[in-house]
Amino acid sequence: MVESWRQLMDVGLIHFMAYPNATEPPAVQETVRKLAEDDFWDVLEIKRVDEPGVHDELRAIAEQSGISYGMAAQPNLLGGKLSLNDPDEAGRQAAIDEVKKSIDAAYELDARITAVLSGPDPGEAERDHQMDLLVDSLVQLCRSAQDQATDYVCWISLEAFDENIDKACLIGPSDRAAQLAQRVREQVDNFGITIDLSHLPLLRESPMETVTQLSDYIIHTHAGNCVMADKSNPAYGDQHPRFGYPGGENDVPELQKYVESLIYAGYFQSEVPTNKPVLSFEVKPVGDEDSDLIVAQTKRTWRRMWAQL
Repeated sequence: MVESWRQLMDVGLIHFMAYPNATEPPAVQETVRKLAEDDFWDVLEIKRVDEPGVHDELRAIAEQSGISYGMAAQPNLLGGKLSLNDPDEAGRQAAIDEVKKSIDAAYELDARITAVLSGPDPGEAERDHQMDLLVDSLVQLCRSAQDQATDYVCWISLEAFDENIDKACLIGPSDRAAQLAQRVREQVDNFGITIDLSHLPLLRESPMETVTQLSDYIIHTHAGNCVMADKSNPAYGDQHPRFGYPGGENDVPELQKYVESLIYAGYFQSEVPTNKPVLSFEVKPVGDEDSDLIVAQTKRTWRRMWAQL
């Protein structure tokens, strides 16, 4: 059956990762348009563009091409060194305000999910306190999204990152992510978790271990690669090199195990805020690699995997 995955999911791409040099106008519109012309992609995950009029252009591209958007607040949180679990109240408020701007952008672009991440893990002594702060921040953001809702409610999805290799985030390990999600869901219902194949080796977790612990909360998924064996490798850490990158952890077999685990856990039959469950690829050129070629290689990796599934 040709492209039978379309019965189960929408396949996406993280735009600003695949095209790291094209995140400002007019390059952002040009590359989004190029991807929208390729009917392989159903979803493009983008970060907010503050220049007036750009979101109108991007929305027109989506309406004409049939793609949809996801809103990524992670780059601005990371770039601004902002933390939703910052013990300094002014710092935490700055992080909350930053994400609220991305929620506004999500509604402008008809995006159903705004993705965030936690701040750094403070260590065992302060972890419980900062978990409380993170829960409070996320509840505030979910309620802010609810307050703006008209015909749909934008959901907040927290992406789990590594704990101690690169981003060193509080969330983090899947057991901690599950505890967080349970606490937030006790207060609001428009919250979930994003998992990423790229981060599982960094967390030293298997796909099955992750999806079984988080199956009640996963509303969004990413897939990519990472390097963790050689610190001298230019792609070391959470850099999302292409599948099969030398020294990397993930290629066709690992992607297959990941998708099989998601199928086993029922993700592709679950109720999610998006049109269908989404699996988006997060891949980035390394050095002088070419973005268009990396995107093409990602599509081939997916098709090779699906043929073996």
